[in-house]
Amino acid sequence: MTCFAAIDFETADNGRDSACSVAVVLVEGGRIVDQLSALIRPPRRTFLFTHIHGLTWKHCCEQPDFAGIWPQLAPLLARAELLVAHNAPFDKGVLNACCATYGLPNPAKPFACTVRIARAVWNLYPTKLPDVCRHLNIALKHHDALSDAQACAGIALAALRQGVALKPFAR
Repeated sequence: MTCFAAIDFETADNGRDSACSVAVVLVEGGRIVDQLSALIRPPRRTFLFTHIHGLTWKHCCEQPDFAGIWPQLAPLLARAELLVAHNAPFDKGVLNACCATYGLPNPAKPFACTVRIARAVWNLYPTKLPDVCRHLNIALKHHDALSDAQACAGIALAALRQGVALKPFAR
């Protein structure tokens, strides 16, 4: 795998289309070559997960909606052969829902999951992001989208260094 993008979303409410923050870290040739981090105005004012990520409507109300950040996000995703996320079914679901809500073309890239990678490569349990980062000595400010995406990229790179291929999950 020569080029992948680690992606992380934070959401405001239970709707998968409620992204309030996104980060993408693009990796080519084994090193980070580009990254994007943005706050997003979700489609609803309700913030149920402030206690997790610290974001509120006040932080996001004047930010672009998902369609507004798409012109910066889409080119990074297009460069990647594979998307990688920690608990990839969640992030894949958010990406799909946001694209659907805003009528945007879904990048339809395969996803690899660093939870599954950590279990398979290092036999780690539990495999929450802080646990895996602690095991691999990766810095993390958990639930900050950019820090989470950088950590996810670091996990994938650590697996690649051990000769493990980043395999897409089936779903």
